[in-house]
Amino acid sequence: MAAEPAGKRLKSGLPLCAAHRSSAGSRARHNLQAAVEEALCGLSSLLWDGAYRLQALASVFERDDVALPRVASFFHQEALKQREEAEAMLGYLAERGGNYCTKDIQKPGCEAVCSVLPALELLLLQLKEEAGALVELSQLARKHGDPHTASVVKSHFLAPRVDRLKALGDLLTSARRLGCTNDQTGAGGFGEYILNQLQDELAR
Repeated sequence: MAAEPAGKRLKSGLPLCAAHRSSAGSRARHNLQAAVEEALCGLSSLLWDGAYRLQALASVFERDDVALPRVASFFHQEALKQREEAEAMLGYLAERGGNYCTKDIQKPGCEAVCSVLPALELLLLQLKEEAGALVELSQLARKHGDPHTASVVKSHFLAPRVDRLKALGDLLTSARRLGCTNDQTGAGGFGEYILNQLQDELAR
């Protein structure tokens, strides 16, 4: 099979790696098109960035002036899920003979968040962005004749994320009903205290 042109770039909304080094000449490569390899690499980085952001959010709720331990534990668990997904995607990329390009860790972009509602809303936006990228990756894989990658993305990454989105939506509804607000002064409020004490989803 002829090698794909060097420097060929896919025009899409996927988080691609601009400096990606294709494994096109590798004997370990298993029918992995360059566009799919690059998308897997970029999406792996997106998942790692998300894990770092969730860990930063967990640290916010461990601070003495916030002190919401169950909320902190919830974000720690979400960060763990995110890291496991990132590692699983890297494992799949390696299994197919692809390359992963490491990059510098960026600031998590949640430095101003210090209350529950905006933290949950930020997580919701992150999961939706990742879900959209996963759907596009699955479609891209099928377009390039790679139904195996399409199936793996849907079953191992997209389906669990849909479940997380549903649970998070329920949690956001509870937070709003309890009176949690977007107040960023760190004052929190009684709604946050009640959510921390009673919300089952935080301990799942």
